[in-house]
Amino acid sequence: MLCEDRILFFSVGFFLFSVVISEIPLGSKLSVVENNYWTSSNGDFAIRFFNRSDQYSVGIHFNSNSIPLCKQAVVWVAGADLIVGNNSYFQLTRNGELVLFDSTRGVVAWTSKTSNSSVASAALLDSGSLVLLNIKREIVWQSFDTPTDTLLPGQNLSVNQTLRGASRNSVSSYYSLHLEGQLQLRWENNVVYWQSKSPSQTIPRAILGSDGTLQLLDQRSEVVWSVFGEDHNDSDVKLRFLRLDVDGNLRLYSWIDVLKSWRPVWQAIENQCDVFATCGLRGICVFNVSSSPLCRCPFTPTSNSNLKCLVPYGNECKSGSFMTAYEHTFLYEIYPPNKTIALASLQQCKSLCQEDPLCTAVSYTNDGTAQCRIMKTPYITGQSNPSLRSISFVKKCSDPIAALPVSPASSSSSPHRLCIPCLIGVGSATFVFFFVIQIGIGFYIYKKRTHILRKAALAYTGPDSKGLISLSFSEISKLTGIFKHEIGPNMFKGTLPSNRPIIVKDLKDGMEGRKFRSTVLKIGSIYHRNLVHLEGYCCESNHRFLVYEFAENGSLATCMEDPKLCKRLTWVKRMEICLTVARAIAYLHTGCREFVSHGNLKCENVVLDENFEAKVSEFGLDRVHAETDVKDFGKMVVELVSGRREGDDFCEWAYEMWVKGEGEKVIDGRIEGGINIEQLEKVLRIAFWCLHVDEQMRPSMGEVTNVLEGTLSVDPPPPPFIPQRPQQEEETSESD
Repeated sequence: MLCEDRILFFSVGFFLFSVVISEIPLGSKLSVVENNYWTSSNGDFAIRFFNRSDQYSVGIHFNSNSIPLCKQAVVWVAGADLIVGNNSYFQLTRNGELVLFDSTRGVVAWTSKTSNSSVASAALLDSGSLVLLNIKREIVWQSFDTPTDTLLPGQNLSVNQTLRGASRNSVSSYYSLHLEGQLQLRWENNVVYWQSKSPSQTIPRAILGSDGTLQLLDQRSEVVWSVFGEDHNDSDVKLRFLRLDVDGNLRLYSWIDVLKSWRPVWQAIENQCDVFATCGLRGICVFNVSSSPLCRCPFTPTSNSNLKCLVPYGNECKSGSFMTAYEHTFLYEIYPPNKTIALASLQQCKSLCQEDPLCTAVSYTNDGTAQCRIMKTPYITGQSNPSLRSISFVKKCSDPIAALPVSPASSSSSPHRLCIPCLIGVGSATFVFFFVIQIGIGFYIYKKRTHILRKAALAYTGPDSKGLISLSFSEISKLTGIFKHEIGPNMFKGTLPSNRPIIVKDLKDGMEGRKFRSTVLKIGSIYHRNLVHLEGYCCESNHRFLVYEFAENGSLATCMEDPKLCKRLTWVKRMEICLTVARAIAYLHTGCREFVSHGNLKCENVVLDENFEAKVSEFGLDRVHAETDVKDFGKMVVELVSGRREGDDFCEWAYEMWVKGEGEKVIDGRIEGGINIEQLEKVLRIAFWCLHVDEQMRPSMGEVTNVLEGTLSVDPPPPPFIPQRPQQEEETSESD
């Protein structure tokens, strides 16, 4: 509704005051009052003033008719974070200079500095670049050379240029993108928290391609590094941009016309908590069940996330100190961002801080080398995640011992006189004190006994799963309405008390309790955008249940069988699902702290959310080799392409069709909107490699992902269903 209101407001303004021109003559002016604007000849871009909290900036934004006004993202701003008053104007002066005049201060706030460049006119190009032209129609200045936080397709980022993220307040952002041999994301220009893994050589420029490719080019303009969006080479996507967002992450966006929204198709840092100082002074970063970062303050009790969350210890502490441990937590200082690291054991790390009066906290990690990060500032942030193999200690002042107050009157009175009212008061206070103590002891014994009984009832044999909800069988029954809504084999829909839907999986083959809890703990520590998040479990008697986040559109198998939902499985969507699943399995194999296999990858275990985005579920329950996951992936790809699920025999038939050059016969006839023949060839090739009977011939899931992303070519596979004889056997046969 807010979007519609904004569209109505601005559309009226545009109807009254807009001027649509492709060439901008000298003397042309834009003003806040007139609300006029200049557009590109194709209408995709416009430049105008826009409101920023009752002050104004002038910039270029998307202007396509397919994009609602409230989603027409700004891609360039004159002067970056400059804001001006409500009577300001932006003008191409008679001497060929762009100037931004601030009515509040009565000064020119920004200029293109082109008064001596013989500028004859200006134009907003179809690429989105504002250019100044001389009499020969040569470009003498362009906005593409002064980027703010965004790159458009065709726009370069050179060594002397930076992108700076928009700020949450009036102060310039701390986050910036630089090109110095590699692309680097920095915080305050001196802390590098992400960089491209490009070869070490002179890289003069990066460029965003129209197909959604971010590339680094060497001095011969040859590609030395590149990344692709999920919709790489999708001809249906016309509008894209790369932006360093306010949260410090670099993302590539595509306009999805069907959804009427910008969708991030690639981001530099998968885990937002890995962005340096993502929580700033508001605490440490953790992920909630929807994989969104939250900032929590474990050091001091506060419910207001806007308050500063500083380590409480200070040098003025006179009453001694103690160290509080925070498991699976990594801390670091931000003011200043020092890197004081010592090689020490866990106990030595703790002692180093305890004995140093300036130390406020330490973080200990041991990923092959034991390291102790020593902090000497209250300005500390970090992240907490069950998968982190680090422990932090924060120093706190010991609570002072309360002293009995002494009144001046009592000090002057005789020490031999008894104060009857005082004795009565002390006696009453003592009685109340002991009474409270007795109640407390009784309550403690009751709680302890209850806890012991509950542990016995749950057959507890190991540590808690840290962050997962532990539920009893009766609670599972209530959440599922006594298992009333079955949505698949042993799968039930349920609802949490917060009215959030969940999926409950009944594991009929009850795993041994200790092993089950260990497995659940491992699964619960895994976070990835393409993996279904495990929220809880039940391990009571012979009952074993897993509680997952709910997927609106059910499993991929269900969608393929449903005539209505199947229409949404276009060729583009099916290829997107293949890539998404490949990334998820690759992450399980190589992205986790230790190898995790899926063990049962199939269409039933791939679910689709409300936006038809795929997520992989029920992973990590079986211990199998990676090669088994690869084979299952290949089979799933053939099923997804064909829409048929007839086992291994059908995969062999699909291979025979492909060998004959009749791969199109494999395609599901229900697919609407056409297919991409090149993609079909590529996806069938990699599927048949995955299905190869010789496990050593199968690719890794990382290689599969690279092929589907387009960064790795794939050769025609050898016959996948015929076992190849050892070389020695072949030689023997030939000699015979």
